[in-house]
Amino acid sequence: MPRSGEHESSFIAHCDPLCFGPFVFDGTVTFRLWAPAARNVQLILNGALTMRRKGDWFTLNVPNAGPGTQYRFRVDDEIEIADPASHFQPKDVHGPSELIDHGDYRWQTEDWKGLPWEKTVLLEAHVGTFTPEGTYRAMLNKLDHLTATGITALELMPLSDFVGRWNWGYDGVLPFAPDSSYGRPNDLKALIDAAHARGLMMFLDVVYNHFGPEGNHLHRIAPAFFSEAHQTPWGAAIDYRVPEVRVFAIENALHWLRNYRFDGLRLDAVHAIIEPGTPHILFDLAQAVHAFAEQSDRQIHLVLENDENAARFLAPAGGYRAQWNDDYHHGWHVLLTRERTSYYADYQNYREHIARALALGFSYQGEPSSHRGGTRRGTSSSHLPRSDFVNFLQNHDQIGNRPKGERLAALAKPEALLAAFTIMLLQPGPPLMFMGDEWGAANPFPFFCDFHGKLAAAVRQGRQGDEITDPLSEQTRVAAVLDWNELDDRAAAARLELTRNLLAVRERFIVPLLPEMTCAGHSVFKRDVLQACWTAGARTLMLLGNLSEDRKRNPLTIWGEPIWGDAPPSELPPWTVYAALRDV
Repeated sequence: MPRSGEHESSFIAHCDPLCFGPFVFDGTVTFRLWAPAARNVQLILNGALTMRRKGDWFTLNVPNAGPGTQYRFRVDDEIEIADPASHFQPKDVHGPSELIDHGDYRWQTEDWKGLPWEKTVLLEAHVGTFTPEGTYRAMLNKLDHLTATGITALELMPLSDFVGRWNWGYDGVLPFAPDSSYGRPNDLKALIDAAHARGLMMFLDVVYNHFGPEGNHLHRIAPAFFSEAHQTPWGAAIDYRVPEVRVFAIENALHWLRNYRFDGLRLDAVHAIIEPGTPHILFDLAQAVHAFAEQSDRQIHLVLENDENAARFLAPAGGYRAQWNDDYHHGWHVLLTRERTSYYADYQNYREHIARALALGFSYQGEPSSHRGGTRRGTSSSHLPRSDFVNFLQNHDQIGNRPKGERLAALAKPEALLAAFTIMLLQPGPPLMFMGDEWGAANPFPFFCDFHGKLAAAVRQGRQGDEITDPLSEQTRVAAVLDWNELDDRAAAARLELTRNLLAVRERFIVPLLPEMTCAGHSVFKRDVLQACWTAGARTLMLLGNLSEDRKRNPLTIWGEPIWGDAPPSELPPWTVYAALRDV
């Protein structure tokens, strides 16, 4: 086994078939734990079994330990812990790990290969608040609604096991174990199977920049997992210079893609990976995923959240299909709300930023950021495919990090929001909606968790203020649950019909252009009139909108074949949007 600093791929090559977690072969289970700081480790089944040490690993072969077997590790006769690579925790993070046989689920969609990225229309959802039941099985019953709307990809917020009854998911500590509050592993597989049967892709949000605050014992058994020299908002940075740490993340990504057949992963806040190692962990992870996709003959897509606006990670040269485009969101948020505090201070001239994001992808491509003390942010993106940028008006962060978790429906004028929503679904970048956006859901999505003791007190103290919703209150989570009865309301039904019509236009006219479309577009936003165009082969997509309360002169003299609205008049009514295709 190589030491830290040697090229990681050599370690990965010798990690066959897996390194972390139990391995079942021919009726025997091999239990394994990487614990360089431990003196001795016992496997706790019905009794205590001493594990053999080889280097920094402890292993033990156990015949006839079948699926459903529950186990723990006892370290140095001091603490009992769950397996850091546990595949299921039926009694939460402090309980025993359960042995899962992933071969016992009978997939009904063996021939599912995925969809081309250009067809992607994302809906982000939190399993625990998507339905009143908050389970995978209950979510399955809503899939027909999604496909009828025109959504092609359902993205789940993180599932990794977290402490307590509910959580956003970003406090996960056992990243291989889907949290038991939502159901069992086969329930998750049934949801994904049913989605694939309907032609719906499934994405998962994964977190490789930190672990949650309770239930993670890696600091105790493997302090080399972290770099004390570098701190993040969540504590010491994960150290991907260490080969075993690198493999842990890569195996985790492959675990979700192989055992659960997710079609893609969205990597959370990769700019917060402080010790990425060489080569960067993102490149090694992408290489492993692409090799798996080729081997399994599937279309698998990797998406980033990266505040650094680093084009080097994105397709075609990088390994990642797309990035969440915060620049697009921030510009539109200022237009719709006129808020200019915090990071919105960088978007005072929102018209320029909206136009740049539409035409070029990133709006910050090396310009100084006042929110960052004048340091430069971003790199050029005009050479990238247009579909490298996932554009959105809101997501879990932009809603839930507000003091009360308000959606734009509670902040913006309805007619302004509808115009912005129309443009988002007609612009060529893959659009993302947050659950309920398709019908204009108005309920909040505040931050919530179920911590106790000192940890709960620390969270409350960190979120003090008269305007801040108590994140520890059960009512906070209840308020975030989608109210599907809203669909009976006339306004919600009209918004849903608008969404369906827009996505039908997108599928018919815009998606076929995307494979040939780059970010070298043209966009102008002056005197509250937005005009943009993108060329793909012999056709140009044109977009025109009056984003004001007043009638505005139409600046265009040439228009194409209308695909949304009629030909624009000489004076554009308030908050109207038009789209057309024109031959080059």
